[in-house]
Amino acid sequence: MTTQPKRVVLAYSGGLDTSVIMRWLQETYGCPVVAFVADLGQDEDLETIARKAERTGAEQVFVEDVQEAFVRDFVFPALRAHAVYEGTYLLGTSLARPLIAQKQVEVAQRVGADTVAHGATGKGNDQVRFELTFQALAPSLRIIAPWREPSWDLNSRDAMMDYARRHGIEVPTTPAKPYSIDRNLLHSSYEGGVLEDPWHEPPDDMFLLSVSPERAPDKPTYVEVDFEAGVPVGLDGQSHSPAALLRALNRLAGDNGIGRVDMVENRFVGMKSRGCYETPGGTVLHVAHRALESITLDREVMYIRDSLIPKYAQLVYNGFWFAPERVMLQKAIDETQHDVTGTVRLKLYKGNCIVAGRRSSRSLYRTDFATFEADDVYNQHDAEGFIRLNGLRLKLRAWRDAPTTR
Repeated sequence: MTTQPKRVVLAYSGGLDTSVIMRWLQETYGCPVVAFVADLGQDEDLETIARKAERTGAEQVFVEDVQEAFVRDFVFPALRAHAVYEGTYLLGTSLARPLIAQKQVEVAQRVGADTVAHGATGKGNDQVRFELTFQALAPSLRIIAPWREPSWDLNSRDAMMDYARRHGIEVPTTPAKPYSIDRNLLHSSYEGGVLEDPWHEPPDDMFLLSVSPERAPDKPTYVEVDFEAGVPVGLDGQSHSPAALLRALNRLAGDNGIGRVDMVENRFVGMKSRGCYETPGGTVLHVAHRALESITLDREVMYIRDSLIPKYAQLVYNGFWFAPERVMLQKAIDETQHDVTGTVRLKLYKGNCIVAGRRSSRSLYRTDFATFEADDVYNQHDAEGFIRLNGLRLKLRAWRDAPTTR
């Protein structure tokens, strides 16, 4: 028989699910529950959420602003890796969950809890991201995932609403949105409900961080992004902290309709899922970072780094942020970034992020070599032997297959 937990730390958002789970944990296990709320830039009233947790029976409530850590230690390393899952998704939720779980573990150690809990369902990716982090950082902690527990029978919104009313838990006074939203400083994601039909166009009023390209200004906006060793450090010549920089870019890019994505992705658990994302500032940073690399990275180094992108992105998406293979890849990728220093100028216009210029003191681009005009640094006759040697294997193949043409 499994022993009862002494104290549980719950990742708490203040929504219907985690509010119900807060009370359900107390009733089911008869132990105190501590709420942990992470401020990831989701633009919510966290003081109100904390008070709600207290009214729902939380023994203690910890609210922590982790925005700078999120951008500095998770978003920017993934940017240096140019991580994009399945060629489209910039991993906004995937990067946030390991940080929440990491801080949750720290709270558990602070309050002497032996158990952690989350509100992710048994169908999604978040359960894996939370629990792989728990196991990597604090393997002795017990994990409770209510949606997978045999005694959990609140498998619909109506059932949870009824449970909340019976237990005096505040319930939403507005109808449920026809889709699920997850928001942080990097992105806002939407899934479920009306979006489950991949033929159904996302409603324009769904998006929180950007205007539609059709409603974006008719005049382009220019912005310059400064990088040091692959890390964004400033906008238009002004230094910013990581979170402040991303917040400012979100406004600029969002106002110009940039960063919307509609995709059907492959979840780690095996099913396909339709998700809509908006990542305005992150999109601009990815375009700028690639542009700066084009003049500062050695060709072969870039090719090797690019070959790592699918694996790196898959590891992050699947929840292996703290796994040794992701850490190893990060070290290799960061080694490529020492010379990625300079400035990129971008034109933001009606959903498009267009590179308008790039410069770097570490540039490998040489006008005197690349010019189509007369030069005295490149001997064009050298290309003849270069081509002959590269074409030798092609000649040999042709002679083998059609010897009469020799």
